[in-house]
Amino acid sequence: MGWLRRGPRRDGEDAPRDPQFAYFSQAEAALFRGRVRATFAELGLEVTVYADHVVDDRKRRFGLGNLAAVCHQDRRGPRVWPDLIRRHVELVVRATEGPSALETLPPEQIRAQLYPRVVSGDGIDAGAFGYARTVAPGLYEVLALDLPESVMMLTDEALERLGGHTQLRERALRNLRGLPVEEHETVRDADGMCFEVVVGDSFYTASRVLDLDGLARRVTGVPLGEHGALVALPFRHQIAFHPIRDTSIIPALGAMASFAASGYEDTPGAISPYVFWWRNGTLTQLSEHDEERGDLRIVVGDDFQELLERLIAQGPDRR
Repeated sequence: MGWLRRGPRRDGEDAPRDPQFAYFSQAEAALFRGRVRATFAELGLEVTVYADHVVDDRKRRFGLGNLAAVCHQDRRGPRVWPDLIRRHVELVVRATEGPSALETLPPEQIRAQLYPRVVSGDGIDAGAFGYARTVAPGLYEVLALDLPESVMMLTDEALERLGGHTQLRERALRNLRGLPVEEHETVRDADGMCFEVVVGDSFYTASRVLDLDGLARRVTGVPLGEHGALVALPFRHQIAFHPIRDTSIIPALGAMASFAASGYEDTPGAISPYVFWWRNGTLTQLSEHDEERGDLRIVVGDDFQELLERLIAQGPDRR
């Protein structure tokens, strides 16, 4: 009788939307937040619920953005939200109530499990992460401790206890370079547009932008050239890039801008909806949201415009 089975019931797009999580209707958002509050209460924590986070009576803040996106993305619908929410809340409560891994793990094990992580500025407290390095507008690099059930992003206070930032970052980058490439695909169309996509379960897949030349060597067998690459990191489990060598950059730029915006939307661990020009480790933003028209547009500065003109004069497909 499988042909009688229906998909999960969700409110239609015409239902009033939640201001914070627009993929939820107002009724769905109320259901979600109510279930979050009830789950914390079942675990002995009374929380005050705000639009995108909750705060307990000890002033600890727990964000809801990733959990909301996980619930939204699950094709089984609201009937499974209680289980998803309970697993998530139990995990974060265990992480906060138990002894810190910084106190229980040997120093060398901490260093072996340390990785740099690129995150959106929305996901960090600037007061606690003063050391964070700006990677691109709105994007920052922090250090994270990879644990079996969670990822602990290290604050200024944690780094002081571990011995400072510089040496720890060098070790974290070595660990990042040692990660396997989990899945790789070349995206192509009939007109010759192409770019490379790497995806994986690792929370540091997108952070491989910090070693993009090394990643390109492993994926394509060829290092990035003098012009660098286009790159997009929509969410933590995905990175896309296109080595810049000829006029194939033009169709790739438009396709990657759409790819980044689509991958970013409603996704747990969202990082950026934009495409960037990577050159010698520096990222320059090439797309942005047009507030008036409500869509994406490509924006290029003088340096990138000059590069385009040189590639056009050079002619197509000279590698």
